[in-house]
Amino acid sequence: MKQSVDLLIKNAAQVLTMAGFSHRPKRGSELEDLAIISGGAVAALEGKIIAVGKTADIESSTQLLPHARVFDAWGKVVMPCFVDPHTHLVFAGSRQAEFELRLKGATYMEIMQAGGGILSTVKATLQASRGGLEEMGRRRLDMFMKQGVGTVEIKSGYALNTEGEIRLLEVIRHLSQTHALDIVPTFMGAHAFPPEYKDRQDDFVRLVIEEMLPRVAEEKLAEFCDVFCEEGVFNIEQSESILESAKKYGLLPKLHADEIVSFGGAELAARVGAVSADHLLKVSLQGMEEMAEAGVIAVLLPGTAFFLMEPFAPAREMIDRGVAVALSTDRNPGSSPTESMQLIITLACLKMKLTPAEALSAATINAAHALRRAGAVGSLEAGKQADILIMDAPDYRYIPYHYGVNLVESVYKRGVKVV
Repeated sequence: MKQSVDLLIKNAAQVLTMAGFSHRPKRGSELEDLAIISGGAVAALEGKIIAVGKTADIESSTQLLPHARVFDAWGKVVMPCFVDPHTHLVFAGSRQAEFELRLKGATYMEIMQAGGGILSTVKATLQASRGGLEEMGRRRLDMFMKQGVGTVEIKSGYALNTEGEIRLLEVIRHLSQTHALDIVPTFMGAHAFPPEYKDRQDDFVRLVIEEMLPRVAEEKLAEFCDVFCEEGVFNIEQSESILESAKKYGLLPKLHADEIVSFGGAELAARVGAVSADHLLKVSLQGMEEMAEAGVIAVLLPGTAFFLMEPFAPAREMIDRGVAVALSTDRNPGSSPTESMQLIITLACLKMKLTPAEALSAATINAAHALRRAGAVGSLEAGKQADILIMDAPDYRYIPYHYGVNLVESVYKRGVKVV
């Protein structure tokens, strides 16, 4: 008996299914396996994928409903929507002046210690209205969607006080309820120390643990808790205290680790059982090995290294040591103001020496694992959400090769054409 479908995408030059890794992230040589079907098709019903295979096989085993939509993807690549597992996209203001300062030689930490950086965005965000923050967030989400992203993580962290952090998480929740994209919320009250806590940092750590975390948990505003663990920000002991406390409230740990110096952040991520450690520009070999053993995903952010003019994360060494790697834009106002996962994939190839296949795996199924969403998104397999991306590319290698333009032809979110 034929299965009824209301969406059929057929005749693709390549369907990149990413199949077979919903249960665990890809590691090592597995990243090269895109499970490609040439001349492939994807069929869906009511927002769920029904079947993926050769076009002739799918057409013979399915029946189009009267209202079904059919897209002929001849000469194009069909793949899962990108998943972006690390963004800070709810904020006000911009920091183009700091861009110029860096070009003149100022470092990221020098700017931050002078009251710029995160603290300047905090000031602008606290002054913005809730409606203004929602509208700015919605526009950025629209841009992500046009760039082929179907699921995106959003962190708080631009308020640094209890009511402000709660407000940001409420904005994120409202965006999740009203936007087509799937949004995963992360609490990041430990993003920086407010000026008034400059000389009493442990008091702020206690505020995060004793006041912010209980509110976030009680109101069910976040799934993850992240900390900026770095020299000059939250030290190892402070970061561990926050993350262990978050776990008691049911929040899964993540952390910004080893971005500016080798600080032991990767080792901490392994010790606390973090879902991911992100940045890792200066990660140690010991940290890589401990992350691999503990199953911590490395979320790599080549756009940040590129924009800050810093050395890139040692992705090849991580892959060779069995670390599962994912990619993200790190969309934020200061160190990576881009929504283009396509640019990130190109940078990963050119600057971190990933192959096109490895980069695409890292931006889809492994990125979904970094958000605990691989059961629903990140690959094209029966039973998963019909989050389908059609790229105006004849071959998957063309995606990082033809850089600086948006190759998205169409985006289907839960079977609905949104781009």
